[in-house]
Amino acid sequence: MARHGVVRHPARGCSCPHPLFAGVDLLPVFLYVLALAVFAQGTSEFMLSGLVPGIARDLSVSVGAAASLTSAYAIGMIVGAPVMAALSARWPRRRALAAFLTAFVVVHVIGAVTTDFAVLFGTRIVAAIANAGFLAVAMSVATALVPTARHARATAVLLSGVTLSCVAGVPAGALLGEWSGWRSAFWAVAALCLPALALVFRQAPADAAGREDVSIRREVRVVASRPVQWAMVLAAVVNGATFATFAYLAVIATDITHLPDAAVPALLAAFGVGAFVGVTTAGRRADGGFGRGLLLALFTLPVGWALLALASPYTAPLFVATILQGGLSFGIGSTLVTRVMHTAAQAPSLGGSFATVALNTGAFLGPLAAGVVTETTGDYRGAVWVSAALAATAVGAVAASRAWGARAGVEEAG
Repeated sequence: MARHGVVRHPARGCSCPHPLFAGVDLLPVFLYVLALAVFAQGTSEFMLSGLVPGIARDLSVSVGAAASLTSAYAIGMIVGAPVMAALSARWPRRRALAAFLTAFVVVHVIGAVTTDFAVLFGTRIVAAIANAGFLAVAMSVATALVPTARHARATAVLLSGVTLSCVAGVPAGALLGEWSGWRSAFWAVAALCLPALALVFRQAPADAAGREDVSIRREVRVVASRPVQWAMVLAAVVNGATFATFAYLAVIATDITHLPDAAVPALLAAFGVGAFVGVTTAGRRADGGFGRGLLLALFTLPVGWALLALASPYTAPLFVATILQGGLSFGIGSTLVTRVMHTAAQAPSLGGSFATVALNTGAFLGPLAAGVVTETTGDYRGAVWVSAALAATAVGAVAASRAWGARAGVEEAG
């Protein structure tokens, strides 16, 4: 039946353009439902950075203990993604998405009402596992709903939920926590998930079910292959560079640029705006391969981080560099995630989960490395130099790989 200019394909459960809309670049509406849920989950993941002081005061724990909630979430994402993807491989996709999203809502309600830090800590781990499971299934559903040529675009739409959480969700969570307390931010995330949950029950393709012929062992061999592992490492390194700086952007603004605290949400939003533009642009152009555009952007990335470090004492240059690096880093990152999915195409159940692992490994290790450097040097700009070093490592690895491939090709031809 036609709906919103879209015709359902009875066999594949995908949405194809109505003849009246021929030539118009339409995507299934359900992709945007998934992106809404990813937006809520991304907000939950990143909003903790602005809620740590309030949690520490309210629950009578140290700031360091409250900050550990962020690490708990990242570890839950890394461990939870492949485990949940394997467990839910044979579930109907609608059931899997609804179950993960329902669990995510429930633990946020528990987190909002608890007075016990240990319970709150546990809810963050469970929320991360549910988030990881949802994102892994959502990635596989997103690519199943569109032709192969549009996989990059579908992935970009999904990941735009994460970037929008940086633009609007994280600053809004910080302001809400400041006005009404940290618990209100947890309630807001739970409420934001409810429309997405209702639409998952209503719009998730009923025929997009888990396959009975899924072979987890075979898929494990696929994701353990050298091309997939290489793509994952590259995505993790680039994402590590992104979050090494993002985690310290607020303190760079206040301690290095000497901006007032009220300007911090604007700087974070500037990064998010750039990220959204980068992901959207990459989604329209990427195809899962190493094209000239991706290589040029990748080689530019470490230079951009170095310029941001040099620009950090100055307000206007800092904002400009932040927007540009947000776009460049998230554009490259989303393209590399698409590459993970592309190289793991023979592992449809686990491919999305390992793309999630790559993203969150970088998001966990990048700030960790930045923390070591900034503690040693006493200069928060060290976090940006860590980003530059990680990006340069990725460039060197790609250059070496391409040189080795070219040499091997010449020898084989000879």
